[in-house]
Amino acid sequence: MSREAVHTDQAPAAVGPYSQAIIANGFVYAAGQGGLIPGTKTIVEGGVQAQTRQTFENIKAILAAAGSSLDKVVKTTVYLTDMNDFAAMNEVYGSFFGDTPPARTTVQVAKLPLNLIVEIEVIALA
Repeated sequence: MSREAVHTDQAPAAVGPYSQAIIANGFVYAAGQGGLIPGTKTIVEGGVQAQTRQTFENIKAILAAAGSSLDKVVKTTVYLTDMNDFAAMNEVYGSFFGDTPPARTTVQVAKLPLNLIVEIEVIALA
């Protein structure tokens, strides 16, 4: 089994001992991303929709660095600190996928790193 770490400066650096993504066996496993502005630990302003939009920009950058893209995403997991934000997050989320969106799980969590209100992880074809 081959295993390759992915890193790009076009997305926020990891805030702990983990890789932005790992390529293994034809898949890209991207770590959870949030609405951080790349090169900083600053959360984008504007609530859940702005954070969701920035999160996907960060995911797109990581997938591009791995030789993949959003149209190759097969599974996502969305973490929200407040399930009342689901509809607003979902509106932005849907704009990033076409007619065949990936499988998805959405859960509410007590807290996210750096006080983010949304975090999304993806698995994509390499």
